[in-house]
Amino acid sequence: MDPHLLRTFVTVSRLASFSAAARELGYTQSAVSQHIAALENDLGTPLLSRRPVAPTRAGERLLEHAGSLLLRLDAARADLARLTAEPAGGAVTLAASPLAAAHPGILAALPPTGVTLHVIPRDEVPAAVATGAADLGVADGLAAPNDPLPLADMARLTASALGTARGLTEDPLTVLFPADHPLARRARTGLRLDDLVDARWIDAPAAGFPLQRLRAAHGSYGFRPALRYDGTDVRTLAALAAAGHGLTLLPATAAAATPGGVAVPLAGSRLVHRTELVTAGEPTGAAGELVRRLSRAV
Repeated sequence: MDPHLLRTFVTVSRLASFSAAARELGYTQSAVSQHIAALENDLGTPLLSRRPVAPTRAGERLLEHAGSLLLRLDAARADLARLTAEPAGGAVTLAASPLAAAHPGILAALPPTGVTLHVIPRDEVPAAVATGAADLGVADGLAAPNDPLPLADMARLTASALGTARGLTEDPLTVLFPADHPLARRARTGLRLDDLVDARWIDAPAAGFPLQRLRAAHGSYGFRPALRYDGTDVRTLAALAAAGHGLTLLPATAAAATPGGVAVPLAGSRLVHRTELVTAGEPTGAAGELVRRLSRAV
């Protein structure tokens, strides 16, 4: 398949409009229609219904493949560009998940100038590094002590471009309660996750940990959501928990000093908050210096 045609198909499907896709891609609407027709002719089946614009059954199946195919192509292009590129000068783009960006050690390691910090959802960090959208990445997640983050799906798609993922920190996990909550008195003794399976939680997939991952890590169908927060600001998430809108799991460094909140440590848990540096190959120049600063600081 011609990747240009595939990219046009993905854009039309996402926007549900030929004209909107033409504006985004910089084509005429006629060219977009020709791309879709050529792709349908190549595959021998209709991919989009026209009124309304929506993927057919075959189009939905193609979309399941398209994202990883286009990502792999972008990663290959970026990988080859890195082979011939000169060492980066003074400007470095660091992609970081919200909790990683809030880590005091990582913030302290950033130089006073020359870094663009791009905060994005944790699942997008490896792709940003692989495709060259970022020079370095800092991702985080739940893991057993000394275990790497489960980035297998992304690594499989872009193994040659991702290079290595270096462990930076492992922080203990806490549950943030309102100060007047009865369980807030357990701040010294801690709580087990088993005690909180039936509690109401805040589902914050971008700023915190998605509840589905917490269920998977605990092996339970509990942890019901009381409120969903779709933002990326960790302080807002902590404030929601302190105000009583639901519990949230946070690393101790992020939960500390939340006004009106009490961070209760997890007791007997085999889970930690792990932060990793994701690189493509061996960073050089300004990117390499930032890696050294991060390694020393956290």
